[in-house]
Amino acid sequence: MATSTIAGRQRPKTGSILLKTVMAVTGLIFVGFILAHMYGNLMIFAGREAFNEYAHHLRELGSPMLPEGGFLWIMRITLLVSLVLHAASAFALWARAGKARTVRYVQRKGQWATFVKRSMRWGGAALLIFVVFHILHFTTNTIQIGGNYDNPADRLLNSFGVWWAVLIYLFAVACLGMHLLHGIWSAGMTLGLNTSLDAAERLRLTAILVAVVVVVGFALPPLAIFLGLIP
Repeated sequence: MATSTIAGRQRPKTGSILLKTVMAVTGLIFVGFILAHMYGNLMIFAGREAFNEYAHHLRELGSPMLPEGGFLWIMRITLLVSLVLHAASAFALWARAGKARTVRYVQRKGQWATFVKRSMRWGGAALLIFVVFHILHFTTNTIQIGGNYDNPADRLLNSFGVWWAVLIYLFAVACLGMHLLHGIWSAGMTLGLNTSLDAAERLRLTAILVAVVVVVGFALPPLAIFLGLIP
């Protein structure tokens, strides 16, 4: 009976560790994609032709081993599966935390730590909505802002000539930065990268550096376009 009781109590903990590991691994997949996507967006500073050539090159990546657009579909399926696993794990962990915490903690965390933790929830939900909007806007061209354009460069340039479109993307970038700030740190902790105080500090600085680079890298194109710095 004692063995059965202990095993029963360990199941939720083991399940939580698995969910956190899934979130960490899928989160790192997204970090890699985000950095690559940011690099692609910055190609607009090289001009329309360079940006369109980059977008076309993505469709031919892996050729002749892959058909045209094959790499993009592999990437989309990988990201979709990662997104489903990441979101499902997050919702499951939040639900478990809510059920386990029947009484609020007496001690109070720092205001900044509390804000960052809460931003993971509402920011993650906002990012999920934005991803759908982003796909409908730039991928399928279902949502047209500033006109209907076939090539990616003109679609990007004319969309960010509209002030409210710029605000939407800047808000999403801010949410992404907050998500990365806490997410990279949490992923490193889950994967056991905090082996010492120095390692934990390096992990914290890495999270800050990646978040800052991503926020600045994604914010530059819409701001530059809107301000007329890119013709």
